[in-house]
Amino acid sequence: MAYAAPIFAFDVRTVIDLILFVFALIVQGVALVHAITQRSDAFPAIGTLPKGGWIAILAVTLLLTLLTQTTLSIFGLIGIAAALIYLLDVRVGLRDLGDNRGSW
Repeated sequence: MAYAAPIFAFDVRTVIDLILFVFALIVQGVALVHAITQRSDAFPAIGTLPKGGWIAILAVTLLLTLLTQTTLSIFGLIGIAAALIYLLDVRVGLRDLGDNRGSW
């Protein structure tokens, strides 16, 4: 009975790590797909990296997150940060630049 608590804590941590890993993959995947589907000339118009640069950053960080299979590594954290910067800053700029039809 005394050993039940550490085993339970390990199971909870495993589930939390899995949830964070799936969240990271979804966020990074959405950012990568959005970057791929945008026009190339819109990126310099909002004053950010070119389309190829964003695709390279997002693809490499997604690949590293998949290879390490954890979000608590330095690669996982950098991947989440890059994807969130893209989604919260660049995507909004692209949406404001466009005609707002069909944007998410």
